Amino acid sequence: MRSSNPVFSRRGFSRDNGYAGFNAAPQAGGPTAVGTQANPYATGNPYATAPTAPTNPYAQQDLQYGAPPQAPATTGRMTMDDVIMRTATTLGILVVTAALAWALLPVDDANIGRSYGIGIGAALIAMVLGLVQSFKRKASPALIVSYAALEGVFLGVVSSVVDNRIASGAAMQAVIGTMAVFVAVLVAYKAGWIRVNRRFYGFVMAAAMGFVLLMMVNLLFSVFGGGDGLGFRSGGLGIVFGIIGVLLGACFLALDFKQIEDGVAYGAPREEAWLAAFGLTLTLVWIYLEFLRLIAILQGND
Repeated sequence: MRSSNPVFSRRGFSRDNGYAGFNAAPQAGGPTAVGTQANPYATGNPYATAPTAPTNPYAQQDLQYGAPPQAPATTGRMTMDDVIMRTATTLGILVVTAALAWALLPVDDANIGRSYGIGIGAALIAMVLGLVQSFKRKASPALIVSYAALEGVFLGVVSSVVDNRIASGAAMQAVIGTMAVFVAVLVAYKAGWIRVNRRFYGFVMAAAMGFVLLMMVNLLFSVFGGGDGLGFRSGGLGIVFGIIGVLLGACFLALDFKQIEDGVAYGAPREEAWLAAFGLTLTLVWIYLEFLRLIAILQGND
């Protein structure tokens, strides 16, 4: 099993390197329980099971380098610092391009059509780049950075529209809300209040697929029937679905944290830190947009 994200497009850590996500937690040289998956870096097979094989990737020969493993920082293995640095880079680029789009693409009556068109175009290109990365077997920093830059343009325009024409201060409130959810989920995950297992994964994926399907149906009705379609994104129903969207984003954050934790523990290759940054960025963008819509409904005339 591997983690995913709200757009159902992110691959887990690359299978050709062994790690596929949601393995049993590694133990210090202890045996793996019958029916659970041993560390794929120790077996060379991401689907192998070994009732008695040790699960500590540092307790046996490193198959990739042909020598006993050393500390992750010197063997090309992903570390938490790698994930933090790549995520900071990706989010930093997104924030910078969002600020530039806000400043350079005005949303007054004379320019809103052009600015919104540029924002939507950037979002569509970003979606294509995200899908391309999702189907690649290796992380591509260029694709991920380009996705972040273009997504930032879209967020800058849509945030400016909401903040200046619908609900003043909405963008900052959405940023604060997104940060609060991130910190709350991280604390809950580290404290063990959220247990990410196969049942949790299945529930979140089923709920997310249902949510996205309803939003797609609503969009189709909106495009061909006018108005807000079935009304899932405005009024009372809009508030309910906005809250559900934020909760789903929080669940995907927990899945992301689990995948990153397992990747570090099992010695995923260092370049996989870019995939972790990509997934976290996707999830945070999802949460931010849900907060932005919620605030627009509550404070504006949406």
